Amino acid sequence: MLAARAGEGDEDAFEALVRRHGPELLRLASHLLGGGTDAEDAVQEAFVSAWRRLPEFRGDAAFRTWMYRIVTNRCLNQLRARRPTAPLDTVAEPAAPEHLVSPARTAESTAAVRALHAALGGLSPEQRACWVLREFHGLSYEDIAHTVGISHQAVRGRIFRARRYLTEAMGAWR
Repeated sequence: MLAARAGEGDEDAFEALVRRHGPELLRLASHLLGGGTDAEDAVQEAFVSAWRRLPEFRGDAAFRTWMYRIVTNRCLNQLRARRPTAPLDTVAEPAAPEHLVSPARTAESTAAVRALHAALGGLSPEQRACWVLREFHGLSYEDIAHTVGISHQAVRGRIFRARRYLTEAMGAWR
Protein backbone atom coordinates (compact mmCIF):
# COMPACT_ATOMS: atom_id res chain seq x y z
CA MET A 1 0.00 0.00 0.00
CA LEU A 2 2.86 2.36 0.84
CA ALA A 3 4.51 1.57 -2.50
CA ALA A 4 1.30 2.37 -4.37
CA ARG A 5 0.89 5.67 -2.51
CA ALA A 6 4.55 6.53 -3.08
CA GLY A 7 4.10 5.72 -6.78
CA GLU A 8 1.40 8.38 -6.87
CA GLY A 9 3.90 10.92 -5.52
CA ASP A 10 3.26 10.66 -1.77
CA GLU A 11 6.62 11.63 -0.27
CA ASP A 12 5.58 10.61 3.26
CA ALA A 13 4.79 7.09 2.06
CA PHE A 14 8.16 6.87 0.33
CA GLU A 15 9.89 8.14 3.46
CA ALA A 16 8.18 5.37 5.43
CA LEU A 17 9.46 2.82 2.90
CA VAL A 18 12.99 4.20 3.23
CA ARG A 19 12.84 4.02 7.03
CA ARG A 20 11.41 0.49 6.93
CA HIS A 21 13.77 -1.03 4.36
CA GLY A 22 16.85 1.21 4.52
CA PRO A 23 18.73 -0.56 7.34
CA GLU A 24 18.22 -4.01 5.80
CA LEU A 25 19.31 -2.78 2.36
CA LEU A 26 22.37 -1.12 3.88
CA ARG A 27 23.33 -4.44 5.52
CA LEU A 28 22.96 -6.15 2.14
CA ALA A 29 25.13 -3.55 0.40
CA SER A 30 27.68 -3.72 3.23
CA HIS A 31 27.92 -7.49 2.89
CA LEU A 32 28.35 -7.24 -0.86
CA LEU A 33 30.71 -4.25 -0.94
CA GLY A 34 32.44 -4.51 2.41
CA GLY A 35 30.72 -1.55 4.06
CA GLY A 36 31.79 2.03 4.13
CA THR A 37 30.64 4.83 1.90
CA ASP A 38 30.35 2.57 -1.16
CA ALA A 39 27.53 0.66 0.51
CA GLU A 40 25.81 3.86 1.66
CA ASP A 41 26.11 5.34 -1.83
CA ALA A 42 24.69 2.21 -3.45
CA VAL A 43 21.62 2.25 -1.19
CA GLN A 44 21.09 5.98 -1.63
CA GLU A 45 21.36 5.66 -5.42
CA ALA A 46 18.98 2.70 -5.32
CA PHE A 47 16.36 4.71 -3.44
CA VAL A 48 16.74 7.64 -5.85
CA SER A 49 16.30 5.24 -8.76
CA ALA A 50 13.31 3.62 -7.05
CA TRP A 51 11.65 7.01 -6.48
CA ARG A 52 12.00 7.81 -10.18
CA ARG A 53 10.80 4.35 -11.29
CA LEU A 54 8.09 3.84 -8.66
CA PRO A 55 5.24 4.70 -11.05
CA GLU A 56 6.44 1.74 -13.17
CA PHE A 57 6.37 -0.64 -10.15
CA ARG A 58 3.63 -3.16 -10.95
CA GLY A 59 3.69 -5.03 -7.67
CA ASP A 60 4.53 -8.40 -9.29
CA ALA A 61 6.97 -8.85 -6.41
CA ALA A 62 7.08 -7.31 -2.96
CA PHE A 63 8.61 -3.83 -2.69
CA ARG A 64 11.37 -5.36 -0.52
CA THR A 65 12.28 -7.86 -3.25
CA TRP A 66 12.24 -5.12 -5.88
CA MET A 67 14.61 -2.99 -3.77
CA TYR A 68 16.86 -6.00 -3.11
CA ARG A 69 17.21 -6.37 -6.86
CA ILE A 70 18.02 -2.69 -7.41
CA VAL A 71 20.61 -2.65 -4.59
CA THR A 72 22.14 -5.97 -5.67
CA ASN A 73 22.50 -4.77 -9.26
CA ARG A 74 24.15 -1.52 -8.14
CA CYS A 75 26.56 -3.47 -5.92
CA LEU A 76 27.38 -5.98 -8.66
CA ASN A 77 28.15 -3.13 -11.05
CA GLN A 78 30.47 -1.56 -8.47
CA LEU A 79 32.20 -4.89 -7.79
CA ARG A 80 32.73 -5.55 -11.48
CA ALA A 81 34.15 -2.06 -11.96
CA ARG A 82 36.69 -2.26 -9.14
CA ARG A 83 37.47 -6.01 -9.13
CA PRO A 84 39.77 -5.97 -6.07
CA THR A 85 37.39 -6.72 -3.22
CA ALA A 86 36.52 -4.46 -0.32
CA PRO A 87 37.28 -5.46 3.28
CA LEU A 88 34.65 -7.59 4.95
CA ASP A 89 36.11 -7.09 8.41
CA THR A 90 33.64 -4.23 8.94
CA VAL A 91 30.98 -6.84 9.65
CA ALA A 92 30.55 -6.67 13.39
CA GLU A 93 31.09 -9.88 15.27
CA PRO A 94 28.89 -10.31 18.34
CA ALA A 95 30.76 -9.40 21.49
CA ALA A 96 31.60 -12.28 23.77
CA PRO A 97 31.02 -12.01 27.49
CA GLU A 98 34.01 -10.51 29.30
CA HIS A 99 35.01 -13.79 30.96
CA LEU A 100 35.25 -15.59 27.58
CA VAL A 101 37.44 -13.02 25.84
CA SER A 102 41.13 -13.76 25.74
CA PRO A 103 43.90 -12.31 23.58
CA ALA A 104 44.39 -15.68 21.85
CA ARG A 105 40.65 -16.01 21.12
CA THR A 106 40.49 -12.43 19.84
CA ALA A 107 43.48 -12.99 17.56
CA GLU A 108 41.97 -16.22 16.26
CA SER A 109 38.63 -14.56 15.53
CA THR A 110 40.32 -11.67 13.74
CA ALA A 111 42.36 -14.07 11.64
CA ALA A 112 39.25 -16.08 10.76
CA VAL A 113 37.41 -12.95 9.58
CA ARG A 114 40.41 -11.95 7.47
CA ALA A 115 40.57 -15.46 5.99
CA LEU A 116 36.85 -15.31 5.13
CA HIS A 117 37.34 -11.89 3.55
CA ALA A 118 40.19 -13.24 1.44
CA ALA A 119 38.14 -16.30 0.48
CA LEU A 120 35.13 -14.18 -0.50
CA GLY A 121 37.47 -12.13 -2.67
CA GLY A 122 38.11 -15.24 -4.73
CA LEU A 123 34.45 -15.58 -5.68
CA SER A 124 33.03 -13.95 -8.78
CA PRO A 125 30.75 -10.98 -7.99
CA GLU A 126 27.76 -13.06 -9.11
CA GLN A 127 28.67 -16.00 -6.83
CA ARG A 128 29.33 -13.64 -3.94
CA ALA A 129 25.95 -11.93 -4.38
CA CYS A 130 24.05 -15.22 -4.41
CA TRP A 131 26.00 -16.57 -1.41
CA VAL A 132 25.55 -13.37 0.64
CA LEU A 133 21.82 -13.20 -0.13
CA ARG A 134 21.43 -16.84 0.97
CA GLU A 135 23.78 -17.06 3.96
CA PHE A 136 23.64 -13.56 5.45
CA HIS A 137 20.09 -12.55 4.48
CA GLY A 138 18.34 -15.94 4.42
CA LEU A 139 16.62 -15.44 1.07
CA SER A 140 15.14 -18.47 -0.66
CA TYR A 141 16.56 -19.64 -3.98
CA GLU A 142 13.44 -18.26 -5.70
CA ASP A 143 13.87 -14.83 -4.09
CA ILE A 144 17.56 -14.77 -5.01
CA ALA A 145 16.72 -15.72 -8.60
CA HIS A 146 14.23 -12.87 -8.78
CA THR A 147 16.60 -10.44 -7.06
CA VAL A 148 19.61 -11.21 -9.25
CA GLY A 149 17.57 -11.79 -12.40
CA ILE A 150 18.67 -15.34 -13.17
CA SER A 151 17.05 -18.77 -13.12
CA HIS A 152 16.53 -20.83 -9.98
CA GLN A 153 18.98 -23.44 -11.32
CA ALA A 154 21.64 -20.79 -11.95
CA VAL A 155 21.29 -19.63 -8.34
CA ARG A 156 21.70 -23.21 -7.08
CA GLY A 157 24.81 -23.63 -9.23
CA ARG A 158 26.40 -20.37 -8.10
CA ILE A 159 25.76 -21.10 -4.44
CA PHE A 160 27.07 -24.66 -4.83
CA ARG A 161 30.28 -23.44 -6.49
CA ALA A 162 30.67 -20.65 -3.91
CA ARG A 163 30.25 -23.08 -1.02
CA ARG A 164 32.68 -25.57 -2.56
CA TYR A 165 35.27 -22.83 -3.08
CA LEU A 166 34.80 -21.40 0.43
CA THR A 167 35.04 -24.87 1.98
CA GLU A 168 38.39 -25.39 0.26
CA ALA A 169 39.64 -21.88 0.98
CA MET A 170 38.64 -22.06 4.65
CA GLY A 171 39.86 -25.65 5.11
CA ALA A 172 42.49 -24.59 7.64
CA TRP A 173 39.72 -23.21 9.89
CA ARG A 174 37.68 -26.42 10.11
